[in-house]
Amino acid sequence: METTGHHTLNDLFAQLGLASEDAEIHEFLISHYLQRHEKLSAASFWTEGQRQFLENAIEEDSDWCVAVDELDSLLRH
Repeated sequence: METTGHHTLNDLFAQLGLASEDAEIHEFLISHYLQRHEKLSAASFWTEGQRQFLENAIEEDSDWCVAVDELDSLLRH
């Protein structure tokens, strides 16, 4: 795992193996969402590897947690 400081939402999408251009992130955000009490890492649209990465980022308070928190917030629309 990369540990170089602040990561952007674009960096997070790239790390998750997803398209990471702004337009592609926007498309992802309008086509995916989380229920009010759904945990980000438990969403059905993640692969097992993506789920583990997201869960570990928060549990370990890694340098990815700010970007992960931003993604969590953006998926609640």
